[in-house]
Amino acid sequence: MSGFDPGKAQLFSENQYRELSGTEHDVINPATLESVGKRGVPHAQEIDRVLSCARRAQQEWSKLDPKTRAAKLHEVAHSMSHQLQREVSRLMTMEVGKPFPESMGELANIASIFDYYAELARGDAGSVAGSIQPGLFQFKRYDPCGVTAHIVPYNYPILIMAFTVAASLAAGNAVIIKPSEISTLCTLCFMQHFQSLPSGIVSCIPGDGSTGAFLVDSDQIDVVAFTGSAETAQLVAIACAKKMKPSVLEGGGNDPLIVSDHADIDFAAAAVTCSAFHLSGQICTSTERIYVIDSVHDDFVRSFVERVQALRVGDGFSHSEIGPMSTERSRANVIRLIQGAVEEGASVACGGGVPRERDVGWFFEPTVLSDVTPDMQIMQEELFGPVVAVCRVKDFDQALLLCNQSRYGLGASVLTTNLGEAMRAAEELQCGMVWINNPLVDNDALPFGGRKRSGLGRELGSEGLNAFRNVKYVTFDGEQRIQDWWYPYDDSTFDV
Repeated sequence: MSGFDPGKAQLFSENQYRELSGTEHDVINPATLESVGKRGVPHAQEIDRVLSCARRAQQEWSKLDPKTRAAKLHEVAHSMSHQLQREVSRLMTMEVGKPFPESMGELANIASIFDYYAELARGDAGSVAGSIQPGLFQFKRYDPCGVTAHIVPYNYPILIMAFTVAASLAAGNAVIIKPSEISTLCTLCFMQHFQSLPSGIVSCIPGDGSTGAFLVDSDQIDVVAFTGSAETAQLVAIACAKKMKPSVLEGGGNDPLIVSDHADIDFAAAAVTCSAFHLSGQICTSTERIYVIDSVHDDFVRSFVERVQALRVGDGFSHSEIGPMSTERSRANVIRLIQGAVEEGASVACGGGVPRERDVGWFFEPTVLSDVTPDMQIMQEELFGPVVAVCRVKDFDQALLLCNQSRYGLGASVLTTNLGEAMRAAEELQCGMVWINNPLVDNDALPFGGRKRSGLGRELGSEGLNAFRNVKYVTFDGEQRIQDWWYPYDDSTFDV
């Protein structure tokens, strides 16, 4: 039993760090390919012990009144605003490769989520309906689900975790966090913020795909929250369905963006440079396919490429905007998609390869493809890298049509000064989120999620809280009255 130590393969349970007895692996810095710590894969018995402890702890946590729970979560949020930010950010940059300012920026957005859900759960515990009979009291109330599992990706390991963990804790559940293999250390370090909560309420179990599968299948887990690839999300959905287990699934996307002929070109180029290349494009809501109206296409591509070429590539601690990709496999997939697009007729407007000065690490140049057509493979798959494809379209109608011709439906962006186009986009785009002139922004109080293969359910907002609560309908009659519709039936009712 010890404090957090990145040099040891650990888990977090009962407010303590414990060394894992399972297999051990190095955590690799994608910029230097050097080991920065250790992570482990637990045995099934270790996982079961943590889950059993969580179930016991949840029984007491759920009995606390919402005001007391809220006060404890506010205390946690206060800690998140003032402690560990640089330590966790440093680990996140070393593991994931994101620029250090982006790691710090991620952590700056966590506390408000816990504050929001602490108050939302305190102010919304159910509702009273108008009764169907005099003297009858009918209402709905919310109960905790029990123990919830949160399988978190590497790109925003703390923020995406907070989306669902804060809601689940506020609802009265205990939570089990399974971080990505890529972001184990920063997630474990962050667990120190939860040590003020009752022992066993928050646990973190690192591991691999088998660990996540064990949690999904376990009868000790009552709800699953998963963020990752669409393919894995489908497997999680199937496994949960077999046990009638609720789940919240976010399966990525292939988000489109429309550049209208009513958009300011310099503004559009600046907006897309950020929405396409933030975190090296490794965001589920990154802009991956751009539809530009023909009359402004060439001017936009010229301005866009100029901005992209000014982006600096480097490790997360240097003065750079584009860090390494998080895995060698991800970079290989990006290279495959670019090569395929070029073979189909696309042109590389800028980038397209590994930077010459970066012969160590999984770096890749920010890349813009032009002369792309809607039927190309690169327009169908999730890129998840520093690459964006630009497609020329004749008008706004065609742009909307092509945006919707995707098996994904997470988010979509539109850059326009035309109110009619903005309203049409909000109504007609087949996705869970629409950004008009301000891509990638979210809001703790509004739902985050998608349609189609991009997922099921919603995080954030009241929808995010309800995902971790069971609703119960109650009828209460203050008097014991024999009702006129009870047995036996009056003989006259049988007259036909």
